[in-house]
Amino acid sequence: MPKHIAIYPGAFDPITKGHIDVITRSFKLFDELIIAVATDSGKDPLFSVEDRVRIIKNETKKYKKVKVESFDGLLTKYVKKKKAAVVVRGLRVISDFEHEFQMALTNRKLDPEIETVFMMTAESYAPVSSRLVKEIARLGGELRDFVTPGVKKELLRVFKIKAKARSK
Repeated sequence: MPKHIAIYPGAFDPITKGHIDVITRSFKLFDELIIAVATDSGKDPLFSVEDRVRIIKNETKKYKKVKVESFDGLLTKYVKKKKAAVVVRGLRVISDFEHEFQMALTNRKLDPEIETVFMMTAESYAPVSSRLVKEIARLGGELRDFVTPGVKKELLRVFKIKAKARSK
């Protein structure tokens, strides 16, 4: 039987417990999951792409079915290059759906052989976004419900460096 490979693309700046929830539930559907960290997400990332890949590899090292790498360019070309046919997209709240649906339709127009699977994150992670996590970390709030201890450590390290730079 052919191997079912899925791509889970995103900025992952940083990876949250919601992302990890989608990753672990993807194992029920796919033989292999490639977490594809976008080098150019159109956002101003806190972490470099190399740091995001490193952090995600550390957070997912116990999962044998996961590969982590960066990509640039069109997602549809990357999916083909990896011999995958499915893109996994996580949904937290209804407002995510409109944007994700538009991207899925665009990807289908670019390559009709690629399917998009939407996965709802667990209800407890619905309010969690990378943007909010960064804001909570920047303001010194508690992060345990949103990210793993390893990601929390990375966030605090970066904000400590930024605070030192500002004070000079």
